[in-house]
Amino acid sequence: MAFQLHFGERDLLRVRFALSPLWETREAVRTLARPERHGYHLPWLRRVKDAAAGLDLRGLRLLMPQAGYSPDFFCPPPESPVVTFAEEIALVRSTPLDAAHRDLALALAETPGAAESEAGRELLADPARAVREIADLLELVWHRLIEPDWPRLRALLEADIAYHSRRLAEVGFGQLLGELSPRLVWADSTLTVVGTRGDHDRVLGGRGLVLVPSVFVWPEILGGHEPPWQPSVIYPARGIGGLWTPAADRTPDALARLLGRARADVLCALDEPAGTTALAHRLGLAPSSVSAHLSVLRDAGLLTSRRHAHQVLYERTPLGIALAVS
Repeated sequence: MAFQLHFGERDLLRVRFALSPLWETREAVRTLARPERHGYHLPWLRRVKDAAAGLDLRGLRLLMPQAGYSPDFFCPPPESPVVTFAEEIALVRSTPLDAAHRDLALALAETPGAAESEAGRELLADPARAVREIADLLELVWHRLIEPDWPRLRALLEADIAYHSRRLAEVGFGQLLGELSPRLVWADSTLTVVGTRGDHDRVLGGRGLVLVPSVFVWPEILGGHEPPWQPSVIYPARGIGGLWTPAADRTPDALARLLGRARADVLCALDEPAGTTALAHRLGLAPSSVSAHLSVLRDAGLLTSRRHAHQVLYERTPLGIALAVS
């Protein structure tokens, strides 16, 4: 069984990366119920146990089968490289009712008897209510389970995109796919996602492809969407092995010997994105000194930087995370 996407020349020019807080929210729900995904996320699972127990997720899980189709309108592909949860959930709430009914019917058909169950009949009978309740529940999951950790998750996802964007420039699209996952195979202008349930072919027709890294999707690869949605592939982000490792109470001596005490302190202080002034205040150092250390750490591949409004924010790359928590 395989999922195949057929590329034309225009599609190769429209391959892009994006991250999605809504995808992380949905896949977090799936991760809660899938022991095979728990290995990298045990600290998070223990911490959110009580909050998750207070959520009635049965309606979402009915539409998220173990394998097979889940409604595309749950997680429309990101329209820009960086979107907010508010922007994405607003798009969910604006789903046309005919599209919602079609997606609901396709998802329920994956589970024998689901469409005939009381819950399934209610969803199909009133898609407007279904969209509203699903959006409300996804928003609740976001606020309780994901939003508190979003700076950490976002830093890792953005570091993944930065790394793979460089690799795309270095090795090209075909080789990059194999680096994203061994389940992605490129041959004869066709991307095949192997090991999926059912066969699916789609000619992209100039729409291109969105590549979306995910913290929670490991060890799977997800492919979609049905027209009219933008085709997408969701793949496991790099560096999730150290994602939930608690930061050390102080800078490790070995890291200080490797980088120098002040530079190592700067790296370890970046548990979430921060600017030069904030780091200087936190560490009691001169902003000029912190700026110099940040430049060296970034040049060494331990940090990435991005402009946000009037300031530049620095974040650890997966390598930087691994060194800081070692």
